Amino acid sequence: MKKIIAFTLCSFVSAAAFAALPPLTPEAQEAKTLADAKTAYAGRVGAFQLCQSINKVADQYRVSGTPAPAACVAPPPFVAPVAAAAPAK
Repeated sequence: MKKIIAFTLCSFVSAAAFAALPPLTPEAQEAKTLADAKTAYAGRVGAFQLCQSINKVADQYRVSGTPAPAACVAPPPFVAPVAAAAPAK
């Protein structure tokens, strides 16, 4: 019972702390966008490398006459997201 009460109390305190955070500055928002784009690109590269390794292992155990595994599609080079233009006043 004490654990449930402690968990509930911590949940409310952390929710209040997150609710009180100010909005991101434009520089911080751009940094966050860039970090998100890099993370997404790293995921695509990881999926491509996994596909290559799966195909390599599949080729070792493939019986002649069976179709080859599907080809892996390489991700395009990383391009940083374009910053939104400032609105004209």
